[in-house]
Parts: sequence; structure tokens; C-alpha cells
Amino acid sequence: MTQDDPFVHIDVSLVRRLLADQFPQWADLSVRPVAVDGHDNRTFHLGDDMSIRMPSARWYAEHVRTEHTWLPKLASYLPLPIPVPVGRGVPGGGYPWPWSVNMWLQGENASLERITDLSAFAKDLANFLNAFQTIDATEGPSPGQDNFFRGGDLATYDSETRACIEVLKDVIDAEPAISIWELALQAKWHQPPVWIHGDIAVGNLLVQDGRLSAVIDFGQLAVGDPSCDTTIAWTFFSGASRDVFCAELDVDASTWMRGRGWGLWKALLQLRAHRDNNLGEAGRALGVIRDICAVR
Repeated sequence: MTQDDPFVHIDVSLVRRLLADQFPQWADLSVRPVAVDGHDNRTFHLGDDMSIRMPSARWYAEHVRTEHTWLPKLASYLPLPIPVPVGRGVPGGGYPWPWSVNMWLQGENASLERITDLSAFAKDLANFLNAFQTIDATEGPSPGQDNFFRGGDLATYDSETRACIEVLKDVIDAEPAISIWELALQAKWHQPPVWIHGDIAVGNLLVQDGRLSAVIDFGQLAVGDPSCDTTIAWTFFSGASRDVFCAELDVDASTWMRGRGWGLWKALLQLRAHRDNNLGEAGRALGVIRDICAVR
């Protein structure tokens, strides 16, 4: 949360006050925090069939309008469920930002233990992204500060990436990291913009009965370069599942190269942030960096 944002304690009591004031038809339903919550938003079960999504800071509140405008239009074109807003809350009760009521999507956050066949999961995800990228992107939101420039020019993060490599040169092999980064910068996007999710990660993919069942958290939704949606190839898939994902996803070689750049940038940030306080997260980030920089 930035210095300009007020501190807001988001809990069940706050949610109940907002419901009673703005959506009295749902005020008697149960409200329960989800088992695994995110950073950008606080999420609660509402009854059996809905969820409450509360931005945690002003920066993330900008996403509410985008999701309410576009997700209902996109949902019918996709092979898997996505969140569909059914109510848009306004500031009130001490809470300063807009918020959402969505239909609840069944499933658990993806993990290796919950997936029956990782290659089938990779194929299903690639098919979802293929369908997503073919939806008419006319008048869709452009990349910008609101979505951390996902779908925009990778060069936005050039200085930050090079600074991370310099700081981490005692931990990583800097030469191949710089080489991969520069190749990614050179692989420019020259095609019409397509829809991008912006944060295709296991925390935003749901699994039911061992299969990919839904895609959630479209806070970084935009139209632009789809390369940022390929990074899961290195952050989650490996071996046969990565091969399937790469074979099924309908993007060209330059997009894969830029995707490696996006993955490298994010992993460098994570390694820099966690190297001294979270060895588990630091180790995972280091593994991604080494994988991305490996000779292929």
C-alpha cells in the first residue's frame, strides 16, 4: 500500500456492513474468508454461490471498473469459466474504493499435487489462451500503470531488470541473464493487440477433479502483446508439460522470447526481495532464472 493510501482493515464485519447498506438482498447470507487469499484483493465467500472481492489498495481498485466492463462480455467466448460480476459496490462504511460481488467458481488453487495429468493441464491452459487471444479486442483497455504494463513494451522494465542483475551477480550467472534479457528486448511485437490476462500463475488457476476448471483474477486485463501470458512455461511447467504447452499455444518464436524476458524480470524481482528473508521463495525464483537462462 502506498503512502497516499489509507490503512483499511478488511474483515467480515466490514463486508457485512457494506452488504447491509448496498445489497440488502444478500445481507443474510454467510460471509467467510477464503482459505487462500491474494495480495491485491481480499476475497470472501458469500453464501454458497457468490464471492466478495475487495481491493486492498487504491492501485488495485482501478481494476474493478475494467472487470465489470469486460468479463461478462468475454465469458461466453471462453472454454472455461471466469469470474462474472453480479454486483458492483461503491465506497462506504469506512471503505474508500469500489468492490465486486461475483459468482463463485468451484475448484482449488492449482498445484502439482492436485493435478492428475500435468500435460493435459498444460494443453487445457494453452487452449484457453488461444481462445482468449482470438476474441475481438477492439476498444479493449490498453496496458498502463493500472496493470503494471502487462501486454506493453518489455523495455518499460529495462533499468529495473539490469539493476537486479547487478545486485544479484553474486548469486546468479549475470552474463546469460543479460544475454536473454537483451534478446527479449530485440524480439519486438508487430502484430495487432490481443486480449491478455496479465498474471497467468498457479494461484489464478483452479483445479477440480484433477483438471483445470477455471481461470480467475483478471485484475491486469488488457489488450496488447500476449508474451506476458507465456511465463508459466518456466514458472510451473517443465519437461513434457512444457513441451505440450509450447506446442499447443499459438504464438510465434519472438513471443516466446519476450515471454522469457517477462519471466526473468519477475523472478529477478522475487529473488532480490526474498534472498535474505525467505529461502523457499528465493530458491524457487533462482530455479526459474536458471531455467530461463539455460541453453536450449
